[in-house]
Amino acid sequence: MLELKNLSYHVPAEDGTELTILNNISLTIPDDKLVVFTGPNGGGKTTLAKVIMGLVRPTSGQILYNGTDITDLDITERARLGISYGFQQPPRFKGLKVRDLLCIASGNEKLPKDICCDYLAQVGLCANDYLEREVDSSLSGGEVKRIEIATILARKGNLMIFDEPEAGIDLWSFARLTETFGDLHAKHAATMIIISHQERIIGLADEIIVIANGAIRHRGTKDAILPLILADTLGNCTLGKECLIK
Repeated sequence: MLELKNLSYHVPAEDGTELTILNNISLTIPDDKLVVFTGPNGGGKTTLAKVIMGLVRPTSGQILYNGTDITDLDITERARLGISYGFQQPPRFKGLKVRDLLCIASGNEKLPKDICCDYLAQVGLCANDYLEREVDSSLSGGEVKRIEIATILARKGNLMIFDEPEAGIDLWSFARLTETFGDLHAKHAATMIIISHQERIIGLADEIIVIANGAIRHRGTKDAILPLILADTLGNCTLGKECLIK
């Protein structure tokens, strides 16, 4: 179980004051749940996800994971506890092949080809076309994104965080990826936090959490929250139908 207690994050503003990015957020996410963070751009969704992973240190507050205070743990220590993170814009690794990344993620230096193929197939990639390719500039942004998601699946963490997994991915691959998230959730394979505006992903959620201006604006089931999203104006962005891509 993940518990966030009174998390806040402030950064210096140009005028010498402090700019509030996260404002006193408290949240509990039980095991094996699929939770979607949504809301206007700049509302604090990605920052909150990075705080959970340890990429950003909160100004105040506490993070508990399975009863253990992880507030002061670094990224590596959190990864060892089973927390994984998919970036909105994944890094590239010149000299490393896709097979290498999958082996590193899985902890098995001799990960069989059929297992590698399965992980890549779950994100809409063919192993024969990608296993021996380097994760460099020869790959498109969407390809790198899918490869990163495949490494998260290979790691088999207990808590998976995905920051806009649909970004840069074609519609066919997105449909396959949505099926993968649904399958993982049905098997209770992990707790998942997904940042998304996609209605197909939102439809998978046990709980939707709308984050705006650094705070939780709404939270609840799809049936309860989706009408509010469509009707509400949060910050400077109207979250209407144009923001929810089916």
